[in-house]
Amino acid sequence: MRHLKAATLTLGAMVLAALLPSAAFAQGATKAMFQDNYAEVNGQRLHYASIGKGDLVLFLHGYPSFWYQWKDQMAEMGKDHLAVGLDMRGYNLSSRPEGLAPYEMTHLVEDLRQFAEKIAGKGKKFTLVAHDWGANVSWVFAILHPEMLERLIIVNGAHPILSERELRENPAQRYASNYFFVFNNYLAPGEQPVDESTTVETATRRAHTGFVEAEVKAGRYTEADRQAWIDAWSQPGSTTAGLNYYRANHRNPPFNETHPASTIPRSWSASEMLKGAKSTVLRVPTLVIWGMKDSAILTGHLSGLEKLVPNLWVKLYPDDDHWIMLAKHLQLAQDMRRFIDGQATFPKESVYRGAR
Repeated sequence: MRHLKAATLTLGAMVLAALLPSAAFAQGATKAMFQDNYAEVNGQRLHYASIGKGDLVLFLHGYPSFWYQWKDQMAEMGKDHLAVGLDMRGYNLSSRPEGLAPYEMTHLVEDLRQFAEKIAGKGKKFTLVAHDWGANVSWVFAILHPEMLERLIIVNGAHPILSERELRENPAQRYASNYFFVFNNYLAPGEQPVDESTTVETATRRAHTGFVEAEVKAGRYTEADRQAWIDAWSQPGSTTAGLNYYRANHRNPPFNETHPASTIPRSWSASEMLKGAKSTVLRVPTLVIWGMKDSAILTGHLSGLEKLVPNLWVKLYPDDDHWIMLAKHLQLAQDMRRFIDGQATFPKESVYRGAR
């Protein structure tokens, strides 16, 4: 918005200015707003971006992403918190250990535990926000280390116990998760393995399709935003590292219509992921935000969630898919703001639910 001298502002213009979001937030946060940092934890050098000061709000991305997916929500929370977006191991500028073993859940959870202690301070609680694979890790982390969390926010991320149920019992989810088999190289006749190359050329092609291209076409992303994704996807070995999350943790159904059980040696096991947990009931205040048109993680994952997470709020986005934080960046940031600030006292007709 063009700067106007106060003496020339009409009452109507002043009211309008008060109602509009800040220019930076309305147009989307830019990469220059954030500080780049590194932390040595759990034998890895993890890159993270940060903005603001105060209590920690930590953001975890999913596959095939990096911290940048959260830039607009980080900009909002950075107004009065320390908002940190972590590049998980294997992604973007973080360490990329070779092989499958370094990507097993126990190491991913320990990365998160040590990183949070280093940034927030030992013994200090923080808020954790996560999506997709970041949510897979965060659900497990929260169940194993609930004493470390003030709040948990999950965006389209499968709870480990409900995910095992859906992968075993829901034929629609087994069908939707067929790409898990491909990622894990359990290929049915006619299926092709994933292209794991990470050149500038392949990254550029990826950034001109899918969710990045959708954001550019919608005017929510600039070419500078697209370039940030190209840079991240061009990091040598990053595609394989992301796929190793699936492979090391057997993230796949036990079978589906094209993959007989006899051809699948291992599948997702909640008991394996949650080994050592004192309880599988998570009592940390939790907000689950869900794009109902997600074609990969279906809404069956919401059924029964309140039994495992009794202090639960749920916000449904009926017209959105897996990438709500991009398509509805402002609205999602405000949802998070209200929950983190303890103001999630929504009308009864709201799609939020919670322990009062």
